[in-house]
Amino acid sequence: MMRSRSFLFGCFLALSLCAGNAAAQSYKAEALSEAPPQELASPVREALSASGIRVTGPGGPVCDIWLRKAVPAKAKAGQSLGVIYPQLTQGTLVAAIRLPNAAKDYRKQLIKPGTYTLRYALLPDNGNHMGVAPQRDFLLASPAATDQDVATISIDQLLNLSRKATGSNHPSVWSLGPAEDHPKSLPAAFHQDDGDLWLVEFRLPLQDGTAGPSPISMALVVVGSAPEA
Repeated sequence: MMRSRSFLFGCFLALSLCAGNAAAQSYKAEALSEAPPQELASPVREALSASGIRVTGPGGPVCDIWLRKAVPAKAKAGQSLGVIYPQLTQGTLVAAIRLPNAAKDYRKQLIKPGTYTLRYALLPDNGNHMGVAPQRDFLLASPAATDQDVATISIDQLLNLSRKATGSNHPSVWSLGPAEDHPKSLPAAFHQDDGDLWLVEFRLPLQDGTAGPSPISMALVVVGSAPEA
C-alpha cells in the first residue's frame, strides 16, 4: 500500500512539474494604454492607433505592437494560392512594433532592440522559398528612422528598407498566419504546435471604400521560426 501511494504521489508530482514548466513557457497578449513611440515619424505615428498590444513571455515583455487605424484594402480581392490576406497590397503599412530586447525574426535573423514599421509583403512564388510557411503572407520590419511615409511603397523599396533592419541582403520577415477559429477576446496569444510557434491575434481595421473601417482577424508569429531557418 505504501509503495502504491508513493508511486501515485510521484506521478502526481511529475505531472504538476510538467504543467508548471508548460505554464512557465506560455505567452500572453493584452491591451497597452500607451501611444506609439516617438521614434516613429510623425505621419506614421498619426496613422497608428493611440493604444497598442503588449506581448509578454517567461522573461517579460517580448514586443509592443501598434496597428494602423485604417489599413487601405482592395475593394475586390481575388483569391491566390497560398495567400490568406488578399485584401492587402504589398508595401502597405500595417503596424509598428517595438522590441525591448534583441529578437529573432521568422528567419532567425537577429534584430536589434528598437522600433520598426511593419509592411505587408508576399513570399515570392518562384520555388526558392518552399517549406518556409504554409502561406505566403508576411510583414517586413524596417527601422523607424528609415521608413517615414505612410504611403504604400513598391516591393523593391520595401525590401531595401527592411534590409536595414538585418544589416544583410535579406529583409526582416515576420510570418502572418490564419486566425484561430474559436471565439475569444482580442488581442490574444496562442500556441501553434506545428512549428512550435507563438502568435498574437488581433482585429485589423481595413478601409476599402467610403464606409468606415471593417476589421478582420489576423495573427502574427512573434516567437518561433521557419523549420529550415
